[in-house]
Amino acid sequence: MNKNTVVSFQDREQIADPLNALLRTGARKLIEQAIEAELQELLSHYAEQQTDSGHAAVVRNG
Repeated sequence: MNKNTVVSFQDREQIADPLNALLRTGARKLIEQAIEAELQELLSHYAEQQTDSGHAAVVRNG
């Protein structure tokens, strides 16, 4: 039995089937959630720090 099962991808940005689309969407959501959680932790760590004029030293931009 000498059957070749290697699949070559022509265009990685083009999603060919619904399962890959679901996995890619899920992975992006997990990454977004992880980044958001890390940002919130950073902001809470520096929440008490203020500049000399009384403004927050570390703020979220955007």
